[in-house]
Amino acid sequence: MIPEEIITSLKTHLSIYSDKPLAGGDINQVYRIDTSAGTFCLKVNYSDRFPGMFEKEAQGLSLLERAGEIRVPSVVEVITGKQYSALLLEYIAEARPVTDYMFRFGASLARLHDHSEVFYGLDVDNYMGSLPQSNRKSNSWIDFFREERLEKQVRLARDSGRLNDDINNMFSRLFSRLDKLLVVEKSSLLHGDLWGGNFMISETGDACLIDPAVYYGNREVDLAMTTLFGGFSPEFYTGYESQTKLDSGWRDRLELYNLYPLLVHVNLFGTGYLGSVRKILQKFS
Repeated sequence: MIPEEIITSLKTHLSIYSDKPLAGGDINQVYRIDTSAGTFCLKVNYSDRFPGMFEKEAQGLSLLERAGEIRVPSVVEVITGKQYSALLLEYIAEARPVTDYMFRFGASLARLHDHSEVFYGLDVDNYMGSLPQSNRKSNSWIDFFREERLEKQVRLARDSGRLNDDINNMFSRLFSRLDKLLVVEKSSLLHGDLWGGNFMISETGDACLIDPAVYYGNREVDLAMTTLFGGFSPEFYTGYESQTKLDSGWRDRLELYNLYPLLVHVNLFGTGYLGSVRKILQKFS
C-alpha cells in the first residue's frame, strides 16, 4: 500500500482514483496511480533508508532528458516526508518494439555519449543500485575510474570480509597498470547502470531508459554493462557504430569496466560474484 504520508502530500494538488503495484521494484515500492491530473508512476521508500536517492535519481533523469537523445520518464515531483519519500514520474506504458528498435537504441546511445563535459564525474554524488556512488570530479579518467569506482568498492568488500588477500593483491597490481590498459578520451554523458533491466519499450516502440546512475565518464562503461547480463542484440552495437567510431580494442576492455558493477554485486549480494571478478583480474593483472 502507498503510505498515508505520501497520499496526503499528493492529495494537496490532485485526486487519486486508483493505484496498482508494478513489478520490477527491487529497491523501492513502485505503483501506477491514476489521478485527476493523469496517470503516473510513483516510487516510494523510507526517507532514512537511502537518503537523497530520489533527488539524485530525479537529477539524473532530468540530465538525460535535457540531452534529448533517448526517452526517459519525465520527473513530476520529489516528495520528502518524515518517514517516507517518493518520486512521481511520467507513466510510460510498455508496448511492442518496432522492428529495428535495437539498432535505433544503439544509435541513440551513441548520440547521448556525444554530450560531454570538461571533467569526469558529476556535480553531485548519487547511487548505483542501493549503494552510494561517489562522483567526485577529476580531470583524469584513469584516476577517476580507479579511485571513485574500483578502490571504493574494493575497500568496502575487503572491510566486510568478502575479499581475501589474494584478490586484493590482484587489484593492487591492476591499479598500477590501468594507464596502459584503458583508453583516455573525452568524457561522455553516461546512463551509468545500463543493464537489460534498465530499459523498457515505450508506446512508440522505441527504447526508454529508466533507473540511471548518471555521471560523465568513458562511453565504454555503458557498453560494458550491456554485455554483463544480456538483453542487447548485435544490432544494438551496429547501431552504435553507425553514429561514431569506437577506439580499437574496445571489446577487450569491456571486462575491465565490468569489474565495477561486479564489485557492487559482491557488496550487495555476496561472494557469488567473486568468481567472475577473479577471472577478469587473472586476465588483466
